[in-house]
Amino acid sequence: MSYTILVTTDHDACFALRHQIFVGEQGVPMEEELDDLDQTATHLLAKENDTAVGTARVVYHGEFAKIGRVCVLKSARGTGLGAKLIKAAVQIAKEQPGVTKAKLGAQLHAIGFYENLGFSVYGPIYLDAGIEHRDMVLDLS
Repeated sequence: MSYTILVTTDHDACFALRHQIFVGEQGVPMEEELDDLDQTATHLLAKENDTAVGTARVVYHGEFAKIGRVCVLKSARGTGLGAKLIKAAVQIAKEQPGVTKAKLGAQLHAIGFYENLGFSVYGPIYLDAGIEHRDMVLDLS
C-alpha cells in the first residue's frame, strides 16, 4: 500500500478519523477528544489514494513538540503507517527552531511501538480519557 502523509488544514478529515477511532472504538468522551490545542496544532493527514486513513497532531511548548491524537483506521493497521506518521511528526518537530525533544502520552499497549521508534518511557501511569497512559520522550538533537 502506498500512503502520502502531509501537513494539512483539512481539520474536518482529521477530526472525523479521530472521532471514529477514539470516540467510536475506544469510548473516549466526545468532549475530551477535541480541545483548544487543535486551533494551534500542526495536523498531519495520511491518505491512501484520496481516502483519509490516519492522522496525528503536533503541539509546541517551548523546547518540546508534543505528538498526539495519533490514529490509523483498522484497514491500515499493521502496514507501517503508524510508524510513518510518527516519523513525519518527529521530522516536523526537528524543523522547528528551539525544539529539542518530542514527547507523547502512549497508551500502555503501544509503549513497545514507540520504543521501537526511539522513544523512552518516563513518569508514572496515568489516566487520560479513562485510558492508562505513560509519558514518553525522544531527544531530537
